[in-house]
Parts: sequence; C-alpha cells; structure tokens
Amino acid sequence: MATFLWSSARAALGGVWLLVCLLSAAPAMADPLPVFEVAPGVFVHAGRHEETDAANAGDIANCGFIVGAEAVAVIDSGGSPVIGHRLREAVRLHTDRPIRYVINTHMHPDHALGNAAFLPDRPDFVAHVRFQAALAARVDHYRQAFDAAVGSAAAAEVRIIPPTVVVADRLELDLGGRVLELVAWPVAHTDNDLTVLDRQTRTLWAGDLLFMERAPAIDGSVLGWLRVLDALAAEPATRVVPGHGPPSAPWPDAAGDLRRYLGRVVEGVRKVQAAHGTIQQAVDTVAADEAPRWRLFESYNPRNVTAAFAELEWE
Repeated sequence: MATFLWSSARAALGGVWLLVCLLSAAPAMADPLPVFEVAPGVFVHAGRHEETDAANAGDIANCGFIVGAEAVAVIDSGGSPVIGHRLREAVRLHTDRPIRYVINTHMHPDHALGNAAFLPDRPDFVAHVRFQAALAARVDHYRQAFDAAVGSAAAAEVRIIPPTVVVADRLELDLGGRVLELVAWPVAHTDNDLTVLDRQTRTLWAGDLLFMERAPAIDGSVLGWLRVLDALAAEPATRVVPGHGPPSAPWPDAAGDLRRYLGRVVEGVRKVQAAHGTIQQAVDTVAADEAPRWRLFESYNPRNVTAAFAELEWE
C-alpha cells in the first residue's frame, strides 16, 4: 500500500487544466469563514444543510485546514470561489505560514469549486487518481447547475485546473513535524474518494465518505461504501471531520447512522427485487422511516434507492 502516482503538472497551470474551478475577481478583503479548532492546529468550517443557491454561495459542505510547523494544508475549498476566498482569509487569520497543499476529498463541486481562490499561493492541488476523469465527465453539468443555482455571472468564469499530485493508494505529506496520511479508496460515495489522517491529533478527514445529519448521496456504489466504512473503522483516529455535519465527532461511532441508513437501503431494495417489484415501488417504500433522521431526505433518498436498485439488480 505504498504506491502512489506523482503528477508534476505544476507547469501545466498555464496550459492543460483538469480540475473545475470558478474563477472570479478576488475581493479586496473577504469575510473569513468561521472555523472551529477541533484539535490543536486543526480548523473546520461547518457548511449549511442546504442546496447551493445565491444566498449561501455554495457554502454547504465542511472544509478547513491543518497548520504544521512549516506549512498549511487546506482540505476541501468550498462550493464557489467566494467560499474559497473566505476560507483563505480564515487561514490568514490564524497563521502566516504558506499554504503548500489544497487537498480535494472528491470531485463534487460543493467541495472543490473554491480551489481557484488559492492559486496565488501556488500550492500543489492533491486528489485521487480518478478525480480528473470523473470531474472532466461532468464539467458541463456542473457549469449548468451552478449557473441555475447561483447565477450566470459566476458560472461564466468556469475554467479547468489540474491536480498537481494524484494519489493511487497512499501518500504522506509533511507540513513540518506534522505528517498527513492520504488514502485513495475504492468506489464508495464516488469513484474518487480520498481521506486525510492527521497523525499528530488522530483526526480523520473523511470527506463525503461520512455524512452526518444531512442525507447522504450515493454516486458510486452502496455496497462499496459499506465495505469502505468497514475499512475506515480500522483507521487509528479518535475523531472524524465529516463531509457534511458537525465540525467533528468521535470515531468510529460517528458512522453509525450512515451505516444503518445504507444497510436499510440495501435490505429494502433486495426485498423489493425478490418480490419482482418495480423501481418505483422501491422508491416509494425503501428506507422511508429514515426520513425524520436526515435533512433533505426527500431530495436524496429517491436518488439513492434508484442508484442502489440499478446496482443490486445485477447481483
């Protein structure tokens, strides 16, 4: 588990761009995002349990940064350049050490569209080896969705920027006396999920491999996600930063609700299929009693059941 791919694409920042960002003029002084120091040197901003719109500017996912003796690593950059600028100001409020890395836990726009705000720092952009292809396949869709949600003025600034470091298995990054261990996971929430473990404080940044409070979204494999949660439980962490939910929670207990929900989806879909029921019957019934436990449940459960139905019918 020691192999990784190192892509020295820094020179391509003026040419071939592979990571979607929305670039807008940086404000002279952005209002810093509020952050919680969940462990020494580990700062987290908790996103809202909402869909992206003009009012929240894409501030719907957790993001933050880790400060080492020599440098800073940003982990996820928010859902728009505005949020990215505000996160950058939050970094500067707490330290003047250089931002060496911007790490994306996966390609979904609520986690990666703030990347452009950090270009002046000339960091390495770090992502899963499959991040580039997954993002490139959805550029047009993400642009259209952002345009509809936030406005065409911002969406018109869409460009593509590459990860300069890609992780195929495991990779260590040293911030100066503070080592971060990055792991690229098999298909789960998406096909390009990456986690970050801060060994010093035993804090695990799970990205969207962990949803808390907000309904999860299956964009990869429900069975794969359950397997990855089993593997993640063995990570030597005492706390976790979820992709959505509180700034941090005890690990591995924090995954209990998500594991239960995904298990209910699998169990329910299999039951409908065994009775030769339709996908609509599954959508109408599977995991319905989970609704009171999750924000935005009505928006995401039908999609999750549909995705699980397609996956499980080939078992």
